Amino acid sequence: MSDDVAVSLDLSNYELLWPTQVFVAEGERILRVASLSWEKQAKWLLTEALGSTAVADFEERPDHNNDPFAATGVWGSTHAGARVDWFTELVNRASELRHAVAPRPYWPQRHGSSLFPGSRTTRDARQDFARLIGDFASSGYLVEMFGEYCVDDHDDLPDASEAIERRLGIPGLWPLAPEAWDEDTFYGLIEVFHDLVSRPRTRWFHNFSGCGWHHEEFHNRPARDLYRWKANRLLHEAGIEYELATEGEDLGRLIAVTDDARSQLVHRALTDSAPDITTRIRHAIALYRGRDTTVESKRSAIVTLAGILEERRALIKDQIGKPDEGALFEVANRYDLRHRKADQRGDYAEAFLDWIFWWYLATVELTNRLIASRPPG
Repeated sequence: MSDDVAVSLDLSNYELLWPTQVFVAEGERILRVASLSWEKQAKWLLTEALGSTAVADFEERPDHNNDPFAATGVWGSTHAGARVDWFTELVNRASELRHAVAPRPYWPQRHGSSLFPGSRTTRDARQDFARLIGDFASSGYLVEMFGEYCVDDHDDLPDASEAIERRLGIPGLWPLAPEAWDEDTFYGLIEVFHDLVSRPRTRWFHNFSGCGWHHEEFHNRPARDLYRWKANRLLHEAGIEYELATEGEDLGRLIAVTDDARSQLVHRALTDSAPDITTRIRHAIALYRGRDTTVESKRSAIVTLAGILEERRALIKDQIGKPDEGALFEVANRYDLRHRKADQRGDYAEAFLDWIFWWYLATVELTNRLIASRPPG
């Protein structure tokens, strides 16, 4: 990389509109999968994730080196072109980019002015969500599922409302009409669109009769990552205590919000468990944290974890010692959880279930670490 490129790349001019890891993954893919259309893909990524300033700076870089003898690669110019250098450095330094934040309150908001009598004092999450989906749609993220209008071919477009109805069982939801949604419809749509979005990695402009942009080369992974990030920010800002799960059996489904420590525990339990128990742990977590969870589903989640710990009882006895290891199972056996006998206690609050679930999940994670620390052989 030439020195002038490193000096001229001033990251203070940019604000990242995406999660850093999604931007890096898409940028590295462009650099890794050399293509004649790489510049179009790079500019589209910059447009989405950083805005017009980054695109303009990219275009100002020459698309070739001054060295006429530089080897030409499959990039379409020279493989070591200045635009490649610029884009590579930007991706490599993405962790230094600041994220875009909402502007500081303006005068009417700071002073409670009545200049705008129609303004709302609390966020309408439904309206905000409809605008969010509008932004995704205008960027081509629904084209793979809903099709895209073209002046040359627009007779066989899929019925978007029908596509949603097949998943949610409710007709007439497209175009979106947030004022008509009840709570279940709203939350259902949040989950449905997680499964519908797909990022177009390239686009081209069809200028005949003002047709506009057309989108191609779809992939759902970056779209869903981005969607969860944006939807969860919206829910948090609206004070709604649910979020879309980012991993596990319930990926992309609404779950109860937990603190960071418990979220990290869930992540470790899901990623560090042996293959023979991973499916059961995923199922237990999904049973426990779903938006529609019940007392019975929480009991089932605890029973699943207790079964894993029972299989590891010898390990626990060896590490903790008898009779202390028995206390771990006494709660599940003496209370109305596993065997459901007449002499078991059932007069406890639901908070007790929450306590024992996290206790058992933490113990599963502890046994994972104990197993991983064993010497080989």
